[in-house]
Amino acid sequence: MSPIGFVGEDRPALTDLQNCIHCGFCLPTCPTYIATGQELESPRGRLHLIRSVLDEKVAPTSTLLGHLDLCLQCRNCETACPSGVPYGRIMEDARASIMDRGVTGRPLGWTLRSLVLRHVIARPKVLAAVFGLGRFYSRSGLQSLVRGPLGRVLPARLRAMESQAPVVRSAPYRDRGTLAHPAEPRGRVALLTGCVHGELYPEVHRATVRVLDRLGFEVVAPPEQGCCGALHVHAGDAEAARDLARANIEAFERAGIDYVLVNAAGCSAAMKEYGRLLRHDAAYAKRAEHFAAKVQDITEFVAAQPFAEAGLGAIEEDVTIQDACHLAHAQKIRSAPRQILRAIPGLRLREMATPDRCCGAAGLYTMVQADMSKQVLAAKLEDLRGTGARVVATSNPGCAMQLENGVRRDGLPVRVQHVIELLDASYTAARR
Repeated sequence: MSPIGFVGEDRPALTDLQNCIHCGFCLPTCPTYIATGQELESPRGRLHLIRSVLDEKVAPTSTLLGHLDLCLQCRNCETACPSGVPYGRIMEDARASIMDRGVTGRPLGWTLRSLVLRHVIARPKVLAAVFGLGRFYSRSGLQSLVRGPLGRVLPARLRAMESQAPVVRSAPYRDRGTLAHPAEPRGRVALLTGCVHGELYPEVHRATVRVLDRLGFEVVAPPEQGCCGALHVHAGDAEAARDLARANIEAFERAGIDYVLVNAAGCSAAMKEYGRLLRHDAAYAKRAEHFAAKVQDITEFVAAQPFAEAGLGAIEEDVTIQDACHLAHAQKIRSAPRQILRAIPGLRLREMATPDRCCGAAGLYTMVQADMSKQVLAAKLEDLRGTGARVVATSNPGCAMQLENGVRRDGLPVRVQHVIELLDASYTAARR
């Protein structure tokens, strides 16, 4: 293998790339192509670049890799593609190969991103310490001061960076063990508590447990579970993702459960693909496939239950949905969250023109591609305004944080909630 080509076991497959017929149906669905109008910032253009590297016609220089890095990996192009091009896995394989040993031209930023993911996101104690500082920053009033009077004297770049920081006030959710145990459980399910989600949006986990308890399921959270590895896969750090996947498979196997339920769409999508992630691991390949078959997104699972029979109370709200990319495009789940919301009395669903268009969150994208992230978000907020809704329902913490930052910055009278939080509020209203 020439040093200019892809290396390692995760090299993009020629059979995947050959599916592309260059029709261009992906172009009007790609947020970065819409924003730039540049062919190389489209799925078709990026596939051409990847094929050129695979054929050893060009080297993966930092300029070329910049085009790959601008991709949100929203996978909207997969939904639009008439040929079934598996763009998501091609991009993941390309990034993983670039992150593998010694590919010429790998940007330093890719390595630094991997260090953050490995040594902060994947380490619960370190992550808890980081969010502990963030919680102090928010609760102490420093964040309000920086975003108020002090902000007027800060450099513009520093203000822009700080504006991306979340507001972290609620106590984190770090519960493990048995979370709900009805008298006559209908089944035993496990909840992925994950990494960032329980720190940023603990109420989503609490609402999820209450909903599952009301539906009659015993809920457990294996103590040994950890980060699902989704962010690592997207960043090209396949080795770290595989280590995390193996640890989770071990943890959930010991729990003796019927399903693994996930309330973060990016995480459920990644865990459903553990079989492919560990396809080269003889000891885990079959176990990963068996595990992945048990994974369900929480909206997918709840919508298949007689959830309305548990008693729904009225919520008088105009609500719109932001389809999380890895729910709508990676998992092909669109009707489940709408089925749940439409069942809630009083709730008026106001659809956006393009509810499945990416909001610009994409994991760490807001930090590594801040300008493009803001452009994509601006288009989403304009779509949101057109609905007149006062609540945006989503199914992923990254989307929630991105939308919260946007509505706060623009002063919109809108709050962001998980679909399951709205269902939990409806159950609560029914008891009043």
